[in-house]
Amino acid sequence: MKYEIDEFGYYGEFGGAYIPELLYNNLYQLKAAYKEIITDEPFIGMLNELLNDYVGRPSPLYHAKRLSEYYRTNIYLKREDLNHTGAHKINNTIGQILLAQRMQKTRIIAETGAGQHGVATATVCALMGLECIVYMGAKDIERQHPNVERMQLLGARVVAVHSGSQTLKDATNEAIRDWISHPDDTHYIIGSVVGPDPYPEMVAHFQSIIGKEIAEQLKEKTGNEKPTAIIACVGGGSNAIGAFHHFLPYEEVALYGVEGGGDGIYSGRTAATLVQGKPGIIHGSKTYLMQDADGQIEEPYSISAGLDYPGIGPLHAHLFKENRVQYMHATDTEALRAAYQLMKLEGIIPALESAHAFAALEKIKFTLTDKVVVNLSGRGDKDLTTYINHKQQ
Repeated sequence: MKYEIDEFGYYGEFGGAYIPELLYNNLYQLKAAYKEIITDEPFIGMLNELLNDYVGRPSPLYHAKRLSEYYRTNIYLKREDLNHTGAHKINNTIGQILLAQRMQKTRIIAETGAGQHGVATATVCALMGLECIVYMGAKDIERQHPNVERMQLLGARVVAVHSGSQTLKDATNEAIRDWISHPDDTHYIIGSVVGPDPYPEMVAHFQSIIGKEIAEQLKEKTGNEKPTAIIACVGGGSNAIGAFHHFLPYEEVALYGVEGGGDGIYSGRTAATLVQGKPGIIHGSKTYLMQDADGQIEEPYSISAGLDYPGIGPLHAHLFKENRVQYMHATDTEALRAAYQLMKLEGIIPALESAHAFAALEKIKFTLTDKVVVNLSGRGDKDLTTYINHKQQ
């Protein structure tokens, strides 16, 4: 029970539902529906069928031989980049769109930073014939334009957000405002393990298939389902929770979460929430967030749009406080270097978010017999312009 949510929606002291009164009924209905579907055999059957036949699960666990030789250990890549839409985000949107249908919602909204969650939401809305509105910061629209075009091709309306830093935080603010204005017919598909209860638990549940598959696949390949370590990038934290969740009770499995260090944690341009943050309230839950002495949210920065968020999921905050997960950061430069190395050694172009996880391999000492799993949460098609521009410098 140490890492499970309690009846009030908290992981330890973090979580809860700090929301406007207009959303109370929505969240009450959502929590009731979610609790019902997680043991509903027809729902589980539909979900598994779509995950297998539409998403393409299970995603491979690939032994990266050349990367392993370089770091003198055994490195396995969980290939979430090979899912339909190119990232882990589809695991959650498939689950939530089925839940929205169960609740008879006809209008779907979402927020997105890197665009992967927006694409996954637009995809499942097209699949189910539902209206889709995606809020995205104007800055992120510029740097992740290929994903904007994909969302639009899939029939979604992408709404540019020009307030604040024009990134993920501001897109989330606008999505919440929309939900308050349309409480009856709208379901808000949150893309990470953030937000008010039951969203952190629900997204973690839908993403936990990643860790379950790692255990099964590693046992098949090595005879032991438990790796020495799992490494994943952390923005809000859904891909990391997905990879970690199954292994939380096993203290012998080391877990590493890598935040976006930006230009450096003391540069004033960083997204390393757990280094720079302190407890507070953001987007409906209590967690760690970057804030000034007056409690005003500080603007985060990362070269990666998906890590450019001033908070973190409340379960991550709890795991940090309990010292169950070791959290570190990688700067823009370190992430780019790790990405180019993966391209050269394994012929894989990772998402910039995932590149931060690979940067941790330079910071952690492993042995020849260790088994290390890196969660390759997304592919780098959307980041090609950034990679090309920095390679030419």
